[in-house]
Amino acid sequence: MQIRPFAALRPNKVDAAKVASVPYDVVDTAEAKALAAGNPKSFLHVSRPEIDLPDGTSCSSDEAYRQARKALDALVADGTLVEEGERKFYAYRQTMGSHSQTGIVATFDTQDYLAGILKQHEKTRRDKEDDRTRHIETLAAQTGPAFLTYRDDKAIDEIVAAACRNEPLYDFVADDGIGHTVWEIAASSSCTADELQELFARVPVAYIADGHHRSAAASRYAKDHNFEGETRWFMAVIFPASQLKILAYNRLIKDLNGLSEYEFMSRVSENFTIGEKGDRNCRMYFNGKWLDLSWSIPEGTDVVGSLDVSYLQDKLLAPVLGIGDPRTDERISFMGGIRGDKELASKVDSGENAVAFAMEPVTVEEMMSIADAGAIMPPKSTWFEPKLRSGLFVHRV
Repeated sequence: MQIRPFAALRPNKVDAAKVASVPYDVVDTAEAKALAAGNPKSFLHVSRPEIDLPDGTSCSSDEAYRQARKALDALVADGTLVEEGERKFYAYRQTMGSHSQTGIVATFDTQDYLAGILKQHEKTRRDKEDDRTRHIETLAAQTGPAFLTYRDDKAIDEIVAAACRNEPLYDFVADDGIGHTVWEIAASSSCTADELQELFARVPVAYIADGHHRSAAASRYAKDHNFEGETRWFMAVIFPASQLKILAYNRLIKDLNGLSEYEFMSRVSENFTIGEKGDRNCRMYFNGKWLDLSWSIPEGTDVVGSLDVSYLQDKLLAPVLGIGDPRTDERISFMGGIRGDKELASKVDSGENAVAFAMEPVTVEEMMSIADAGAIMPPKSTWFEPKLRSGLFVHRV
């Protein structure tokens, strides 16, 4: 696997906390607008540019992409974002409560992505790829890092640990209580860029944990530009697998597919034990209360079929509720586990949805095993937390 340091476009130290924003794809337009209110330095002006355009402007309109470029140029012009004079690697630590994870910020080879060395576990949607590709094209930059992982390597861990003993470039706690600390790895006397690249060259594969569309878009852009210069490389943060935390990705269904409440519960009981916990479990919120659902996985089931989200889809969402393709069906929506049971239940109590399912999280090992098998997870199977902040690093291409 090939990695390279890069000359990052990044915030000055004073403005870093103001610039850093949640990723573009975890908030809608209204949420992004509220988060950026009163903060002209928020990177949401770049990643969700429709917030600065008339209400109703599409995030994929010509005006939105032009506005994104305008916002990025403005942050550079006023000195909020400054370009490094040399190529560097960085260590990036996130702290959420008692959990912390420290990754390496670098650029990765799009040809490794296309060759399957950077493994995927999700399918991508063409419209979302189109959006990110056009965003890169218009801004001549990658503005949000992908989130990668690899099986732990002690020598790499030691280099990162040494870098983290130095004075950080940034160290702040965001409004959501998550801490973000960044160091230059080059500041560590125990490592050179060449040594870190040599260590990663012996890492056989890595895995895309989050950012499948960013990775796909960067590869499309590179291919369109014949992999020349910086276009060949895309920005990501890569973490040791042992440090990662996956939360559940929960399901909300708008209606009961024409069934009465009695008929629905009867159909659920065909493949699930209601009100008891067993080998495999999820919870269902229906009629104002939470119910435990449990089941057993038949012997011989493959790794994808064994996932809780697969069993729910195959035994309930598709045959009972008529959700044939969760990627495209407008009757299903998804909510990351970080939002909690209370918010999930409120989406049902409001009448917006008929039933909700709170899933058990997929493990990192399950995710890697599925990618190693060349298989694909059901959509919205993994919710990684904490999320990488956008705006701390921009890769000019």
